[in-house]
This record gives sequence, structure tokens and C-alpha cells, in this order.
Amino acid sequence: MTPPPVTLYYIRHGETEWSRSGQHTGRTDIALTAHGEDEARALEPALRALHFDHVLTSPAQRAKRTCVLAGLGANAQVEPDLAEWDYGAYEGRTSADISLENPEWGVYEHGGPGGETPDQMSDRVDRLIARLLSLGGAIALFSHGHFGSCLAARWIGCPVLQGQHFLLGTATLSVLGFNPRHPETRVIAHWNTRPQGS
Repeated sequence: MTPPPVTLYYIRHGETEWSRSGQHTGRTDIALTAHGEDEARALEPALRALHFDHVLTSPAQRAKRTCVLAGLGANAQVEPDLAEWDYGAYEGRTSADISLENPEWGVYEHGGPGGETPDQMSDRVDRLIARLLSLGGAIALFSHGHFGSCLAARWIGCPVLQGQHFLLGTATLSVLGFNPRHPETRVIAHWNTRPQGS
């Protein structure tokens, strides 16, 4: 039996202290700020209006808490492949700080020393996409900024490097799917949308 078409509803987690300061937050399990919790709650009305066949969240508490506050925690499953990029030695540092010692560095080009390479990130994203396509239906994904930009790039067949062009704010909703007039073509239907009133 052919699974139903796939629509991905990608939600980046709410604000944390490190997302506010610009520090790279990969494996560090940091909580939402009070403002981040408010941002997550503001997602609930928009998500309540939708039906989801599956709800998947990164293992990080900032993503799981956003999922709960957005009203989808009851049906959520943890998906390890939704974890943020592992920045290795650059964990907790800002891009401005890193550029002082390594002016040519960019996460999409080089990854983090001792962390994930762009090729490893691409492989992880592709593995997740294959799983999501096999699940089918409307799928809510709660995850992170760099991971989401890489997912968008790979969804439309671009290398991870092109993820640098897909900026994601905290507690935003993006929709990835297929062109209804050309059902073999993957599209980004909405990107980086903030719910009204947030």
C-alpha cells in the first residue's frame, strides 16, 4: 500500500539563553527562557487547527518542552535524528568569537572540530527524510535552527551548504511538502513563519 503524501511541519524550539546570545547549542541540554516558553505557547492555536499523523521531537529538552507547550506533547515520540548539529569544540561559542581565531570558518562548510562534519549532517538528514517518507501523512517535527536549515536544503535536493540561506527564528513554523501540480517535486511551502500575536 502506498503511504499518503508527506507534509512536514517543522517547528524550531523557543528561545533559550544561548539562542538569544548567539552561542552554538548542539548537545548542551539547555532549558527555554520564560520568553521562550511564551513563544512556544503562542504556537498552540495554529497547531491546534491542524491534524498530525505523527509528532516527532528532538531529544533536547528545549525541543520537547516547546512541543508540550505547543499542545502536541501527548502524542510525541523522541527522534534522535532530529538532534541539533554536534558542534564539537565550538559548542557554546558564538560565530563572532570563533571567527577571531578562524576567520574562514563556517558551520555549513566545515562543521565543528570533533563534532559532526557537513557530510555526516547530510547523511543524518537524508536518513530522517527517508524515514519520514515511509511514515507518510502530516508530520510535526520539533527541532533546532541549523538542523532545520539543513533539512530544508536536503528536502529540495541541495547540498547542506545551501542551508546557510534558510534562516530560522525561534518558535517558528515552516512547511515542507510536494507541489500539488507536480507531485514528484518537493517544495518549501512556508518558511520561518511566526504565529500571530507572538
